[in-house]
Amino acid sequence: MTSLYYHKHGGAGKQSVIEEGREVLDFSVNVSPVFPPIGTFSLEDFALQSYPSIDGRGIKDYYQQKFSLTGSMVLSLNGAIEGIYLIPRALALKRLMVLSPSFYEYERAARIAGAEIVSVPLEAEKGFKLPGIDVLANAMGQADAFFAANPNNPTGTEVPPQIIMALASRFPDKWFIVDEAFIQFTPAFPDNSLMGQVMALKNAIVLHSLTKFYALPGLRLGAVIAHPEVIKRFLDYKEPWTVNAVAESVAARLLECGTYEESLRTMIFSERERMEASITMLDGIKLVGGAANFFLAQWNRGISLDELLVYLKKQGIHVRDCRNFSGLEVNYFRFAVRTPIENTRFLDALKLADGSLN
Repeated sequence: MTSLYYHKHGGAGKQSVIEEGREVLDFSVNVSPVFPPIGTFSLEDFALQSYPSIDGRGIKDYYQQKFSLTGSMVLSLNGAIEGIYLIPRALALKRLMVLSPSFYEYERAARIAGAEIVSVPLEAEKGFKLPGIDVLANAMGQADAFFAANPNNPTGTEVPPQIIMALASRFPDKWFIVDEAFIQFTPAFPDNSLMGQVMALKNAIVLHSLTKFYALPGLRLGAVIAHPEVIKRFLDYKEPWTVNAVAESVAARLLECGTYEESLRTMIFSERERMEASITMLDGIKLVGGAANFFLAQWNRGISLDELLVYLKKQGIHVRDCRNFSGLEVNYFRFAVRTPIENTRFLDALKLADGSLN
């Protein structure tokens, strides 16, 4: 059984290089491959000799201006991961329903808060798509909350907001938490976000991250968006000053990145379609998901998955081995959509990775 503390995540890390000294192209992390035009900073910009705002005002201002939210609906976070661990504790959850496979930290956060887990399996035979609303409603009878991601990670499949809204209406005494960390990579955004629905559905909570879309995983930026009464409840449990001055300063500059956002989405959509078309032509690789900026793939192309991972590393390419996820034990791996040149290098490597490589 996987330890509650140690769980493998994606990310080769900046220092991950192959033996020849060439830096690895990291397809294992689902972040934008392009850095936003936020300019340069000096130490004086950060007022490091003073405390930052106690409530992460810079991040709150971003969400208010970007998504037309009121400040009382936004709780600034040191990355969405802070919210993942705060929510089960603040809501005193007893039984949390999660999808399987999905991001492991939902389960870990719930267990640390003393909650039991109710798993809803996503079936490989059905492309890991979300079960019907009747199946979900039946499972909700055993839980007091449902934690899901839209799109789901690592399957890259969608959780339609209409289903969450219907469930939230049917079960007003239960909580529905949706992690929208990758939603800006989807074509339907912002129409498929629940951020604008939390005032009408007090039991719906949205987690959002700025680190994926803006290529800032080293700087933790995110928020909870919920009804003001729910935000007040979270404030009773949240530690102060979790957002630092650097994060606040950067959040303000992200409001000026409209051209970056449009060009990034255009590139991701185009490259995602190209990669899917190219890989679909190869025997022995089955693609899943692709709703956001990454794909889940099952490998069955002559050499073993272990041999594939070694081969790709020799080519200077790192992908995410997904065999530590429940239901993905049989040769599943995940890869991100990156720049055209990087994606071509990855596709060329896959085309050569067959039984002739020993």
